[in-house]
Amino acid sequence: MTAALAEFIELEPGQTLRVAVDAGAWVHVVAGHVRLLSPPSWLGETMFRAEVTLSAEEVHRVERGGWIEVEAQTAAQVQVVPRAVPVPVRSAHFAGLGRWMRLLAGRLTVFRIR
Repeated sequence: MTAALAEFIELEPGQTLRVAVDAGAWVHVVAGHVRLLSPPSWLGETMFRAEVTLSAEEVHRVERGGWIEVEAQTAAQVQVVPRAVPVPVRSAHFAGLGRWMRLLAGRLTVFRIR
């Protein structure tokens, strides 16, 4: 769902950026002041959106995926950073284990020949 935005976006006062993000994306305000509206949610039959005001050098993690709005209160520069894809820890461990097993198997083969 996420648009791959990692570049810096300049916003004029009153200008709104609407972008689809996945849960875990980060919004970084480089300069200026912005108002961030979360993706719409439902509570019973009522729709609501959480609102956060961010200033220069502040970051916000988007908890739920969907369309967010970043509205510039003053001239602003923002960066929307997509959620980092986690590297499976066990695959790294198994890769190391596989290397050791191959080394050990080679050593055992050498011992059998002698």
